[in-house]
Amino acid sequence: MNIIAAQRLFFSSIGLQYRTTMFKTIWFLNRLLHRNSGVSKHRGVVRLWSNAAEGAVAPPADCSITAEQAIRCWAQHFTLHGISEPLLSSQYIISHVLGEKTLACVQRKRLRDTLNDRERERVWELCSKRLTRMPVQYVIEEWDFRDLTLKMRPPVFIPRPETEELVSLVLEDSRLIQGDSHRTDLRCLEVGCGSGAISLSLLHSIPQLRVFALDQSQTAVCLTMENANRLGLQDRLEVHLLDVIKDADVILSKCNPVDFLISNPPYLLSQDMKTLQTEILKFEDHSALDGGLDGLSVIRPILALSSKLLTPRGRIYLEVAPCHPPIIQQLIEEMMPGLLYLETRCDLTNRPRFCILQKKGEDG
Repeated sequence: MNIIAAQRLFFSSIGLQYRTTMFKTIWFLNRLLHRNSGVSKHRGVVRLWSNAAEGAVAPPADCSITAEQAIRCWAQHFTLHGISEPLLSSQYIISHVLGEKTLACVQRKRLRDTLNDRERERVWELCSKRLTRMPVQYVIEEWDFRDLTLKMRPPVFIPRPETEELVSLVLEDSRLIQGDSHRTDLRCLEVGCGSGAISLSLLHSIPQLRVFALDQSQTAVCLTMENANRLGLQDRLEVHLLDVIKDADVILSKCNPVDFLISNPPYLLSQDMKTLQTEILKFEDHSALDGGLDGLSVIRPILALSSKLLTPRGRIYLEVAPCHPPIIQQLIEEMMPGLLYLETRCDLTNRPRFCILQKKGEDG
């Protein structure tokens, strides 16, 4: 479907009373994008770009538009420019501008009210960022993880739904981890804390838990601490700028023995990186995704570190690629006699996604 046909279909669906306003809005957007857009070739790959979308784009001063109309308008424009999840993107952004997390939370009357100048300018600014392929989480600068709302900032890795399942596994096993000692404290090490999603969710759910978290990115370390302070969880969290590959000795000297280790490490095979969405490749930290030739370049040092830092019968919880569980199990059996491979768990799409391991007890 070409642009003109798509616009005709769009206009026919929104009612006669909106056509004049929407024509003015669509005309402005098209004039802006087509005037400043171009096509360039780089290494044989055609790349669409828009200078107008590189920063905030001011709406036309005489454009009156309701929130409902703005959602439709921008969803259509996102579609025409190949933006993934165009309707959801538009809904999330405009709901955020209206002070709500989702469209369902916005009162119906509010959707039909005309946006004021500040709201309209903010919608145009954020939607223009989305046109650059910036993920919605970075555009609105926050995202929910389980029952927490976290600040988001590029290029720190955006937590995925699968990682919520990883946290759930730990919470299900918390009694096994703590054992029968009735201890008043529990210690955890997280490798690669990113935004702090895993550590903060665990701290929020387990009052007696203390976490030692590390990341090789200064931006990630700062964002984790910012989120911890916002949530009032900073007193039970230590965050350090450390690389599990290069700084193993420093980690061993700073971190006391822990009851469990948890990590969503970079596990993608390097050859698979090129298959990722433009949003990911352009904005997210590649070092938080690329696990090397076999996807295990960070997982191996994590396992080596865990055998030294875990208390007897302490556990390891890893999120991995679906191809990894049998490889990790073989690695443990052949090269790490101090660890036991307990089980593989599947994610909600029934793909093998999580590995649970344990350090052997003092009696073996």
